[in-house]
Amino acid sequence: MDTYGGGIEREYRKRRKTPLSMTLGMGLLGLNAVYHAMQGHHHLSRWVLASFAALYLVLIARLALYMRRARTLVGARGITARRALTERSRAWHDIYDIRAERIPNSNAYADKWITYLYDTDGRRFVLPHMDGRQLDDPPTEVARLREAAARHRGMGWDRRPEVEARIRRRAGHRKAWERAFTGGVIALVCGFLLWVVLLFIKDHPPTFLPFLWLPLGTFALLAALLHWRWQSQVPQELRQP
Repeated sequence: MDTYGGGIEREYRKRRKTPLSMTLGMGLLGLNAVYHAMQGHHHLSRWVLASFAALYLVLIARLALYMRRARTLVGARGITARRALTERSRAWHDIYDIRAERIPNSNAYADKWITYLYDTDGRRFVLPHMDGRQLDDPPTEVARLREAAARHRGMGWDRRPEVEARIRRRAGHRKAWERAFTGGVIALVCGFLLWVVLLFIKDHPPTFLPFLWLPLGTFALLAALLHWRWQSQVPQELRQP
């Protein structure tokens, strides 16, 4: 992080290296997946192999670009969050709050903090590198940033019931998407296990059903149900006004 005097200008970027063990672990997992896929190439369709290989390469390239390019830029006009390929900016009068929040169920070796910007419409987005990996004390740094930004906003950081209601509603719908996606992944794993069983029964087991239609159908069904019941998906810490 770079600061300039006592002003508002700040730049939060990657300043601590990613542990070598984590980098090697991700590489080995990817190589192991590719190896096993190639070993079973006579059973898998070519489009399945090509899709997995392409997805893996895209994820690795995106992660590398994010680590190199991502940063949070703070200035007199507002805040800009720069990611691997995109940027999101908010002027100070559109910023409702900046919050360093604990990551649920994080273990002793994982990052415990993540910082979000909330706008007046209740939307939020992550501020890159304002987390426990790059900052020694994210809540304290966020408190200092809020204090320095107060005069640029022209208002205090008081809670507004109408904005808090928007935040809760968006949190409920966001959690619904997350759980629907998790259900789709579980369905994909179950479909893979079903496909393995079918290998011993049929010479050419179907691939579209377990690898495409089953996870997509599960995702769509859960998404519709959970969005209908979005209030039940609001995290406990946001349920109180």
